[in-house]
Amino acid sequence: MVDLQSQYQTIKSQVNESIQKILESSTYINGPEVHSFQENLQNYNNVKHVIPCANGTDALQVAMMALGLKPGDEVITADFTFAATVEVIGLLQLTPVLVDVYPNTYNIDLEALENAITPKTKAIVPVHLFGQAANMEGIMAIAEKHNLYVIEDNAQGIGANYYFSDGSKKKTGTIGHVSATSFFPSKNLGCYGDGGAIFTNDDQLAHIIRGIVNHGMYERYHHDVIGVNSRLDSIQAAVLNAKLPYLDQYNSRRRASAMLYNELLSSVEGLIVPTIEKQEDSHVFHQYVLRVKDNKRNGLLAHLQSKDIPCAIYYPIALHEQKAYLDPRYKQSDFPITNDLVQEVLALPMHSELEEDQIAFICQEIKNFLQ
Repeated sequence: MVDLQSQYQTIKSQVNESIQKILESSTYINGPEVHSFQENLQNYNNVKHVIPCANGTDALQVAMMALGLKPGDEVITADFTFAATVEVIGLLQLTPVLVDVYPNTYNIDLEALENAITPKTKAIVPVHLFGQAANMEGIMAIAEKHNLYVIEDNAQGIGANYYFSDGSKKKTGTIGHVSATSFFPSKNLGCYGDGGAIFTNDDQLAHIIRGIVNHGMYERYHHDVIGVNSRLDSIQAAVLNAKLPYLDQYNSRRRASAMLYNELLSSVEGLIVPTIEKQEDSHVFHQYVLRVKDNKRNGLLAHLQSKDIPCAIYYPIALHEQKAYLDPRYKQSDFPITNDLVQEVLALPMHSELEEDQIAFICQEIKNFLQ
């Protein structure tokens, strides 16, 4: 699904030299590479504060802790996403409220979102799923109307641009009150282990977050807030520093691959190819996800696997049907789109090293099965 080995070859010397310096200096935690990466990512995103942490799940949890959400507060998010988004809501004893998504972008449905708001609602967590920017202008308007926090889950969307109706644009992850991202190795900007970061333009919130990620300390052994141990190590920061200058290029290559997939597959009966809702760079294609109609998804999956073509289902079970998140408030009729998606979605290989002949081979095998 990803080719990190080939990608490594283009940054090999810089990564190796940086890691060697870290090994010689033994600055493994909060070393110069971490501070350098923080500044570089702030500049790239045009955001005031980037606080690195250990992984994307921690980033979401710390963001919610920093906002002072209390047990029982309701947090609305999309039903069709990875479990980490709702997992941290449960860990903090908040109440997750799941709503359906749009059929074309797979992002949170704004009408369903607004209908789910109650007096207990305190926050919204939009997910930029598979790399496509959610409707942040609409989400922020709803949040302002109801006095809610917005926590962007930008784990799959780093580098994407969101375009406002007035023509202005901002990077995803810089529009809400706070956001979380992941540097898991397969991400568009991935390290060689676990890593994450929190973004915000709010000075006070950034101060709180910096304490939380470091055991609640601002001064050594003075614990001012309840915190966690969540830090990006220097070796991972070195890898990310080497990759960050290439991020736009990586994303551009992913989009080019996605457009070739679309060109070769859009006319195939029974397939729905991904769409880009706004300008091309509002989608960074962390995943390329088809919809396969007529109950043929599982058969196509098996056929591709028999040809040694990597593919995967993101996601096979809706969150509202996961054992950990069952809730009697939910009805199947609340989630018509998600219920279809879990039966139809199929992700094909997507990374910055894909070659045209590889895509052509994959598409031909899809046609061989469906036509």
